[in-house]
Amino acid sequence: MPVVREFTLPDLGEGLTGAEVVRWLVEVGEVIAVDQPVVEVETAKAVVEVPCPYGGVVTARFGAEGEEIPVGAPLVTVAVAPGEGPQPLAEQEPAVERPLVGYGVAERPAGARRARVGAGARSAAPAAAVVSAAPVVPVAPVVPVAPAVVAVISPLVRRIAREHDLDLRTVAGSGPDGLILRRDVERVLTAPAAPVAAPVAEGVVPLRGLRKAVAEKLTRSHREIPAATCWVDADATALMELRAELNRAAGPKISVLALLARISTAALARFPELNSSVTPDGSGIVRHTAVHLGFAAQSERGLVVPVVRDAHALGTEHLGAELARLTEAAREGRITPAELTGGTFTLNNYGVFGVDGSTPILNHPEAAMLGVGRITPKPWVHQGELAVRQVTQLSFTFDHRVCDGGTAGGFLRFVADCVEQPGTLLRQL
Repeated sequence: MPVVREFTLPDLGEGLTGAEVVRWLVEVGEVIAVDQPVVEVETAKAVVEVPCPYGGVVTARFGAEGEEIPVGAPLVTVAVAPGEGPQPLAEQEPAVERPLVGYGVAERPAGARRARVGAGARSAAPAAAVVSAAPVVPVAPVVPVAPAVVAVISPLVRRIAREHDLDLRTVAGSGPDGLILRRDVERVLTAPAAPVAAPVAEGVVPLRGLRKAVAEKLTRSHREIPAATCWVDADATALMELRAELNRAAGPKISVLALLARISTAALARFPELNSSVTPDGSGIVRHTAVHLGFAAQSERGLVVPVVRDAHALGTEHLGAELARLTEAAREGRITPAELTGGTFTLNNYGVFGVDGSTPILNHPEAAMLGVGRITPKPWVHQGELAVRQVTQLSFTFDHRVCDGGTAGGFLRFVADCVEQPGTLLRQL
């Protein structure tokens, strides 16, 4: 007789306490393989697929789509063939779980997702049922069913389709081997024959997933950190000319963000006290030896802050490559929880939204954030004469517990000098 084993929601890392069920990838009565993803969940950091360490017949699922499941709570139960589990069912002790394989990126045997058992086994275990501790669920002979494979691997693509009630089986994929990409879904949704979504009724929108995590973090930052902001206008004409000159040469193109990131790491080398955070109990200041540079990026899930690890050790070209990689991953919904945590300083380029200034809330528990407004032609006194120059506003928000205004002003002035005279950076190399 098979052994029924329970698989609980694992700790997905970074101290997360739960996750919201986005979509079930298996059904009750389905035969699954070891390490096959069974559910897609959304944490406060990312959307991930969760693989099950057992192979066998799914006998129950726990949690409806949109419901939050705590870490350690049951996800599915699986009827495992004798000898597969480390303990007999009579002992009723949890199994020793296999390590997760890449948050659900392990390959599965072809057709394993759609193999079904007979109707009797299905009716014996409805989707929301709790498996009794006494009886053993009989496993009926497997009835082969033609697999209904949808060629899509991106959680973001599935989510967009689900939000617009789009059946992915009707979408032709333009990727390798017919893989359905985001552009394929958007092409269908924007076609003239596509149905127009009904207006959303007014009401309370629940805070969930990323939005909830952001709200909690910003509220805590605003409540706990005595933040202050200073700002200065800077002539970025020379910086833009340098960028144009660099991009005329062979090699990867250098973005404005990469130059600002390099300026930030040079400024933190001169003012290391700003690369710090206050201890949770407020009794001390932690000085970080490495600069893990966070930067604000817009994604389909909202504003996220990817982190470039050891940014202080990277040159401008390498910084640009890592910034581009993380930005693309955020936009496509592929960024991992580990890439969204551990920052020590944040660079906020809100100029991409067409605004000049901002007083952002600090990214708790970091002590400082550099903000950069749009770079736009403005009247400016240059070498004693009025001229049209490329001007930007720089703002600097800092935790007043880690430094005083003199340090913050010195940091911002150094950044402004590097923007106006990029050659100043040569002194830091």
